[in-house]
Amino acid sequence: MQPPVLEVRGLRKEFPGVLALDGVDFRLFPGEVHALMGENGAGKSTLIKVLTGVYRADGGQVSMAGRAVRITGPLQAQQIGISTVYQEVNLCPNLSVAENLFIGREPRRRGLVHWSELRRRAAASVAALDLDLDVTTRLDSHSIAVQQLVAIARAVDVDAKVLILDEPTSSLDRDEVAQLFAVMRRLRDRGVAILFVSHFLDQVYEICDRMTVLRNGRLEGEYRTRDLTQVQLVSRMIGSELASLESLAAAGRRTDTVAAGGEPFLVADGLGRSGAIEPYDLTVRPGEVVGLAGLLGSGRTEAARLLFGADQADRGTLRLDGRPAALREPRAAIGHGIAFCSENRKAEGLVGELTVRENIVLALQAGRGWLRPISRTEQDALALRWIRALDIRPNDPEALVRNLSGGNQQKVLLARWLITDPKLLILDEPTRGIDVGAKAEIQKLVARLAEKGMAVLFISAELEEVLRLSHKVGVLKDHRMVAQLANDGSLTPEHIMETIASGGRP
Repeated sequence: MQPPVLEVRGLRKEFPGVLALDGVDFRLFPGEVHALMGENGAGKSTLIKVLTGVYRADGGQVSMAGRAVRITGPLQAQQIGISTVYQEVNLCPNLSVAENLFIGREPRRRGLVHWSELRRRAAASVAALDLDLDVTTRLDSHSIAVQQLVAIARAVDVDAKVLILDEPTSSLDRDEVAQLFAVMRRLRDRGVAILFVSHFLDQVYEICDRMTVLRNGRLEGEYRTRDLTQVQLVSRMIGSELASLESLAAAGRRTDTVAAGGEPFLVADGLGRSGAIEPYDLTVRPGEVVGLAGLLGSGRTEAARLLFGADQADRGTLRLDGRPAALREPRAAIGHGIAFCSENRKAEGLVGELTVRENIVLALQAGRGWLRPISRTEQDALALRWIRALDIRPNDPEALVRNLSGGNQQKVLLARWLITDPKLLILDEPTRGIDVGAKAEIQKLVARLAEKGMAVLFISAELEEVLRLSHKVGVLKDHRMVAQLANDGSLTPEHIMETIASGGRP
C-alpha cells in the first residue's frame, strides 16, 4: 500500500469547557474515498476545520506526503493540496456562477480580470460535473442543490491532493447524488484522496472504501467498509449495542391515532402562490402529525412557508381554530400559535454570533415585543430548563451557538419554538445532516409532542422517517400536492414513490 497522503497523530483541540479532539489519529491514502463517521459532537467538524486551517490545533501533528505541516489558514491548506466543501454552501449568492468558481484566483490580463477566459474556464469546470449551467447567471437564481454542485466544482477545479466533502449530498436528489458519485470515482481513479462526511449510511457504503469512526472526540477505530455492517457501525458511533439501538428507533415510531372527529386547528382551502406552489387543501388536527413527502424541489418547503406567513398566499383561504386568518408575516403566525423550524438553520434559523441562551429566548421575546424585555433571570431559567429537557451539549447556556454540532444546533432551534408553547409546529428537514442518535431523539420528541396534543407538520426527504411519525402523508410533485395518504400501517416508501411517479393517478 502507498504511504498516506495525509496523516494525523495525537491531534488535540480544546474549546472553553469542551475537549473536542482528544489525541485523534487519522490516515488518508491516495486514490481512496474515506468516510469520517460519528455522532454530532464526536469531533468530525473540528477535525476538518483543523485540517483546513479554520482552527489551530492545541497538540499533535499533521503530515502531508510524509512531511510535517503547520496549517495556519484555509489559503495555506489549499496551497498544500487540501480543498474543502462544507455542509452549508459558503459562496457569494449575489455573484455569478463563474465569479464564485474563481473568487481569489481570477485569470488576469494586464492586471485586469480576463472575463472571457474566466467564463471559458468556468464553463469547462461545470461541464466536468456534467452540469448544464449558464455560468453567467447569478448564483442565487439557482436551487440549493445546484449551489452545492457549484461549490463542489470550485473545490474540484483546484489541483487538490485531498478533497474533503462535508455532507455534500444533503441537498441533492438521487440523480444528483449519482452524478456526484461518478465525479468522485473519477477523481479517486486519478489518485485524489477524498474524505467523505455523511449521515446517509447507504451512501457511505455505496461510495467509500474505508472509514474512521470518532466518538466523544476520540478515535474509536479505522475499518474497511466491507468489514463492518451498518448495525456494527452505528453501535460503534453511539456506543450502544444492537438491542438498545432497536429500542431507540422504536421509541420514535408512531403508535397512536388521532380522533377523526377532532376539530382541526388548521384548514387550508385552495391555498397557493403563483410561481411557488399550486393551490392545495390541507387539514391538521391537534395531536396529529402530517408528513409532507416529495423529491427535492417538489414544493414541500413552499407549501409550509405559506402556513407561517414567510411567503404570502395569493389564492385560497386559511382558517385557524375555526376562524379565517390572513398571515401576512411570521409575527402574525406566531401570534396564532404557529412555529416554524426552517431547513436552512444557518441562514434562516440560528444567529451564530449569539449564545445558546440568547437563541433560545429569541422567538419568545419577539412575540412579547421589545418593549417587554425578558429579564436575565427568566432567560437563564428558561435556557437551563430546555437545555436539560433536550439534552443540549455542551450544557452551557453562554456557549456560542456556532460552536455547537449540527444536531445540538437543531435542538437549540427546537427549544426556541417549544418555549413559545405552539399549537402547530412546522418542522422542515429537522433531522437533515445530523447523526443517528440525535435523529432518533428528535423523532421521539415529535411523537411525545403529538401525544400531548400539539399539531405537527413534518417535512423530510427520508420516506421511512415520514412514515414512522406521520398519521397521514401529503405527497408533492412539481410544486403540486398530488395525493394525501392515510398512514394506517400498510403505507410503504414504495407506495409513496409510485404516487410521485404517477402524479397521484391510480
